Parts: sequence; structure tokens; C-alpha cells
Amino acid sequence: MALTGLEIFKLLPKTNCKKCGMPTCLAFAMALAQKRAKLDDCPDVSEEAKEKLAAAAAPPMRKVVFGTGDNEVQVGQETVVFRHEEKFYDPTVLAVTVSDKLTGQDLKKRIEAVNSLQFERVGTKIGVRAVAVINDSGSADSFAQACKAVKDESPLALIAVTESPDAMAAAAKQIKDGVPLLAGAKADTAEAMAKIAKENGCPLAACAESIDAVADLSEKIKAEGVEDIVLCLEGSNLQEKLYNLSRMRVLSLKKVFRPLGYPTISFVLEGDASQQVAAATSLICKYSSIVVVETVEPHAILPMLTLVSNIFTDPQKPVQVEPKVYPIGEPDENSPMMFTTNFSLTYYTVESDVEASRVPSYILVVDTEGTSVLTAYSGDKLNEKTVANAMTKHNAEGLVKHRKLIIPGYVAVMSGKLEEATNWEIMVGPRECSMLPKYLKEVWK
Repeated sequence: MALTGLEIFKLLPKTNCKKCGMPTCLAFAMALAQKRAKLDDCPDVSEEAKEKLAAAAAPPMRKVVFGTGDNEVQVGQETVVFRHEEKFYDPTVLAVTVSDKLTGQDLKKRIEAVNSLQFERVGTKIGVRAVAVINDSGSADSFAQACKAVKDESPLALIAVTESPDAMAAAAKQIKDGVPLLAGAKADTAEAMAKIAKENGCPLAACAESIDAVADLSEKIKAEGVEDIVLCLEGSNLQEKLYNLSRMRVLSLKKVFRPLGYPTISFVLEGDASQQVAAATSLICKYSSIVVVETVEPHAILPMLTLVSNIFTDPQKPVQVEPKVYPIGEPDENSPMMFTTNFSLTYYTVESDVEASRVPSYILVVDTEGTSVLTAYSGDKLNEKTVANAMTKHNAEGLVKHRKLIIPGYVAVMSGKLEEATNWEIMVGPRECSMLPKYLKEVWK
């Protein structure tokens, strides 16, 4: 059981040295009990106390890592139920299935289709991060061969899915250096599956039909020496699964109930692409750490990846682009120069519309701490001084000879002061970015 703040305080040095960043040892103890501090922050705690405090210091949800190299993924390690309380840490891993019934070119094409599900959104690369090999054939040999083929031909992390310990053992020998996630153990196979996972150094998924059963199963697997566990709820409809996943989240994070303190995996294998998207997006929101789908349709995968990107973006740190001058097309000294803010969505919207105009241009990106034009102007992060300083810093004067600057129509009010600050002619652009192509073709001189 987790220790209380006072119980933790009794084990601390009680020097009030403030080295941990807290005013007193009692304040640090309370923060540690609430999972808002790390034991490592105290440099003077004794080894004996460290052992006793291990349960209190450990994250309420264990981090589980699988895959290797640049494509290693980690799930778990969450500390809050709702993002606004702090932020979510490890993005939901989206995985796509490969059946072990496929062979030869069919298998190769399926792997290539999964590998290709990579995209770029507002300057950030997003994509499928794991391949789940399903033992549809029931054959240990076919399963092992399919797992090896995926390991050899895909850079993505691997999930091996079978209920058969024999099939899992055969596959694990072929792919253990890729550190796959093994899924999954059930009540009657827990010991055998745990032995395979422990021997091959792989995390293991525990699968059961109720919260109580999956909690008992995780304890059983842990007793066999496997620490890295992923939980899987089976046999319920979507509504029940969402309810139970939410209950598990609260029990693990708020009540610090260790048998449920692990990331989760959900399988969405039924229905057409749109039905899978509907179910998978619900599970991404509440609160599946790994979601496995069958569809390889890009139009179905992209919305799910976009949702993951949005949910796991730190709400206090908007996605930003680097402040500098961006050339669009092949601009020269006579090309238009305009500015916008470094909020990613704003910049990439402007960039897209400038590209659509086919007028080579320069876009000066001003650092407004990742806020949009109106938000930045309202908060005085965008004014004549910040724009003038950005122009000087990024050598706007050395790029064009016409000394004309196009500003967003929504901040036309700053044109006079900006003209005084820069000695450039200020041209007020359209309010709506979608009108930029027409403006650049008809108004720009």
C-alpha cells in the first residue's frame, strides 16, 4: 500500500535543506505522497529509507517499453486522470494487424502497407508505431514465421498476439531481440506465458473479462517475475469497456491500486474502416494506451493519429515552429514579405495559402510563444517592437529591396506604429488567410 505524507516524512532527513525545491521536508513528503515529486529530488535520503519509500515514490502507472532503436515505444507512466490537471505523457500507440495466414507476396504487401502509414501534420511526423501479428492460423510455425517476417521487414515495434503458449514460445525465439510485446496471458496460461516473457525479456499483456480478474491476473504474472505488464479487458461491448477503462484509470491513479497500475491495450478488429475509427477514437480518449486496428486505409488512420497528437500535446505549450524567415517557392529580392506568428497551425495555414497562390514569397515568423495572431496581439506578445526586432534578427532587409511588409488584416491597427518602428511601407493583408492567393496576385505590387 502507498504511504501517507506523514509516514514518508518520518523517513526523511528532516533537515529542511530546500535542496529538493520544497520549503520543508514535510512539504516534500506531502508532494511525494501525491505523486507530484520524485524521491531522487532529495539528495540526503538514506538507502534504508529509499527501500521503504519505493512504493510511495514509484509512479502510480508503470512505464512499459517495447520495440528497439528509433522505433522504441513506451506506454504508461501517466499521473493524472484529466489532461488539464497536468498533461498526458506517453501518446497512445496505434498498431495495425498482420494475419499469420498471409504468406509470400501477400504478407509482404500487407507489411509494406502498414509501414507506409506515416504522415506529417503541422510540421510534426505522426504515424502507426506498431505491427500486431495475429495467430489466426492456430499454427505455431506459421505464427513464428510471420512474426519473423514482420521483424525483418518493418522498423515498427512488434506485438505478438496469440493465446497459445506453444505458438508464443516459437515466435519469441525468433523475435526476442526486437523486444516485442507478448499478448496475451489468460488465467489458465499465465504461468506458461510469464515464463516465456521472463526468459526472453519481453513485456506481457494480461487478458481477462473483468476488472477484478485482470487485477488478479496482473498479480499472478508479477509473482512469476514479470514486472512489465499491459492490461487487456476482453468480452465487453464498447460502452462497458470505456466505463471499465475509466474505472481502472481512477483506481490506479487516484487510489494507487497497484494491480491496476499498468498501461492498457484494446483490439478493434470488427466492422468496416469507419466503424473501427469510431471505436478506436473513443478508446484513445478513454483511456487505452495501445489501440490495435485492422484497417490500413490512410483516410481512416489519419484521424486517429491526429486525435492522439491533439490529446497528448501539452495544453500549456502549444505546438510551435521555429521563428525565422521561410522562403516559399524560389523568392528573390522583389518577392513579397509578410509576417505571421509561430503558432504551428497559424503558420502552416498561411504557408499553404501562399503556396496555392504560386507567388514566390517570404514569410517572417515572429516569436509569440506559440500563440495565434489575435491572441498574441491581445496579450501584447505581438506589437511593433516584436515585429521590428524579428525583422532585424532574421535579416529581412537583406532579403528584399522594396521595403514593403504585408501584415495580417486582423492587426491593421498596428500598421502606423510598425511603419514608424521599421521605416518600411506597411501593407494591410486580408483578414482571412484564404484570401491571400487573390491578394498576392491582384494587390501586391
